Parts: sequence; C-alpha cells; structure tokens
Amino acid sequence: MEKYVQMEGVNMVFDTKRGPFVALQNIDLSIEKGEFVSIIGHSGCGKSTVLNMIAGLLLPSRGVMLCNGREIAGPGPERGVVFQNHSLLPWLTCFDNVYLAVERVFSATENKSSLANRTKDALALVGLSHAEMKFPAEISGGMKQRVGIARALAMEPKVLLLDEPFGALDALTRANLQDELMKIVAATNNTVVMVTHDVDEAVLLSDRIVMMTNGPSATIGEILTVDLPKPRQRLKLAEDLRYNKLRSEVLKFLYERHVHKLAA
Repeated sequence: MEKYVQMEGVNMVFDTKRGPFVALQNIDLSIEKGEFVSIIGHSGCGKSTVLNMIAGLLLPSRGVMLCNGREIAGPGPERGVVFQNHSLLPWLTCFDNVYLAVERVFSATENKSSLANRTKDALALVGLSHAEMKFPAEISGGMKQRVGIARALAMEPKVLLLDEPFGALDALTRANLQDELMKIVAATNNTVVMVTHDVDEAVLLSDRIVMMTNGPSATIGEILTVDLPKPRQRLKLAEDLRYNKLRSEVLKFLYERHVHKLAA
C-alpha cells in the first residue's frame, strides 16, 4: 500500500506565559492511501493538534510532515477539514455555502455551470439535494454537519480530516451520520483521519485506531488494527466477538494502560 500521509519525529511546542508547553513529542505515523484512521484519547492529549498539523493549520516545532510525498507547509485543497462546529455562514443557503468552497478551488479552470454541478453533486452525495436552498437556521444539526461534509468533499480532497464531526449530535443522528459516512468513504475512496472520543465510533469506522497517551508531551501509545470486514453493519457487530474484543482493547488502553505508563 502507498504511504500517503507521514509524520516523522514530530514535536509540537507552544509558547505560553509560563514558558514552553510541549503538547506532542516524537509522533511517528504513516497513513496509507484510502485508509480510515481514527485518533482517540482523553481530552488534552493533542488529538486535534495532530489533525490541525495534517491540515496545515499548525506547523510542527520539529519533525517532518508529508502528504503525497510533499511537505505540508500550510493548508491545501487536497486536505479537506470538517470540524465539530459546522462553521456554515448563516446568511448563505446550503448550496451557496458549498459553492463558496468550490469556487475558491476550481474557479480558475471551470465555468460557473461546472462549479454549480460540482456543488449539486456534493450535496447529493450527502443526501441533501432537497435542502439546497435552505438556510442553516432552517435545518437540523445533523443536516448542518452534512453540509459541512459536502463542502469538504466538493473540493475533491485526497485526505478528509474530521475533528469530532458528530460530537455535538444526539445518539440517533450520530449513528445515522456514521452510516452515511461509511457509504460516502466507500464511494469516494478518500483517505480519512478522524478525531473522536467515542470508542464505538472508532471501531465501527476505522481501519486503524491511533491511541494517544495523556499530555503534556503526549505521544502515540498504541496503534490497533481493526480487521473487521467491510461493509460493516452496526447491529450485526453488536454481537460480533471480534468487534467486542477490539472495543475492549481500546477501553483497556484508555482506562488502564496509559494510566500505568503515566504513573511509572
């Protein structure tokens, strides 16, 4: 398999009033093309910092970061980001929120008709063709997150970066969007990196789960391979012995092994 995203010897140090704060230390991670990787850990372990560095929103204090063999030196259209807060512009319709992103990426090479078609295709992919002309205040939280995903997908990114995209949603809406995300990723074959607090979400969606130790100086504690066949169906997995063993492994790390490491 082709290594698509690489982090080698990455440290992240923030300057604070109390002096340097080492958020991340010695991060080594390679993500293959088309792979779905989740990053999990307790609050403050640097999960979102890792994601923001892959996005190019933060640059590492030390180390090498590559995407498709090129240095990550800032944001780029090949890396689309979806945050927990959908960040939609309230004065624009769903269509216009997505169109704005499409226009920024493709306006130099495509006409307005083509840009509009890209926008419509992205909204159709997340099942929102019927809501194109609605404003954010007129749709549910789950639909807003779908617009955020459509906006990222419309730019045709090679890497989709998800920062707790379903964290603010109720359990049923969250489950429905997880199912939709599995279908979208299967259709687009995107490389996906997702930050989550949810163990079940990580096991359901991922090919590998990166488990972070607590900060400061957080690092990768363990990486778990999720060798469950795809497509995955949550109801069948609930009684699957392998699924429950993998889930147990993540829980043990989060509530036992990382604590022993910190206490040592």
